[in-house]
Amino acid sequence: MIKRQEESAKKERQPSAQSEMPGICQTDKKAGKTASAAAGLGVRELAAGGFFTALIAVGAFIKISIPVQPFPMNFTLQFFFVLLAALLLGARQAFLCVLTYLAVGLVGVPIFAAGGGPAYLLRPTFGFLLGFAAAAWVTGTVSEKLRSSSLKSLMAACLCGFTVMYLSGMFYFYFLSNYVIHMPVTAGVVFVNCFLLTAGGDLLLCFLASLTARRLKPMMAFLR
Repeated sequence: MIKRQEESAKKERQPSAQSEMPGICQTDKKAGKTASAAAGLGVRELAAGGFFTALIAVGAFIKISIPVQPFPMNFTLQFFFVLLAALLLGARQAFLCVLTYLAVGLVGVPIFAAGGGPAYLLRPTFGFLLGFAAAAWVTGTVSEKLRSSSLKSLMAACLCGFTVMYLSGMFYFYFLSNYVIHMPVTAGVVFVNCFLLTAGGDLLLCFLASLTARRLKPMMAFLR
């Protein structure tokens, strides 16, 4: 009698165990789909980030050299690609693009306008490269807060990045020249060499970046 009761109890348990299996399988499938979607988004972000990092590097070689003293200045298209990355990818991703570019250049790959390597930190114009990182963050943040694709809003975000980039570049140039490498320059020289000579061109880049981003934003929305 006892054996028969145990056998009947086992038979009752088997259907209930089998009924639980579909629920577990469905949960696993949903988790798999969520993980796949997250992985796909990560791949798209990495691809877009790598693409804009490469564009920033290429922009360093599209330049106009200005032979002024004590250090020559270079007007490049890098700022255009930094702004475009900020407007299309957002603050965080654009900031990481610039940091990646700086890291690659500082380890020795000659992707800066005048070469590369850790010694580049002692060039007074390196402040503008640091300013690219700040400009990417500020431009992207302002654009995200404005939540508008109008040319006016995009241009306002770019102008904020423009201001931060020039403040960083001018301060670094003055401080490094006077207190680190001991090649004294006056505030007037810094203003002329680091602002007046290139500001007009960079303002034009702000407008072009705003115009380009306005056209590309609908197509790049899936990367955000």
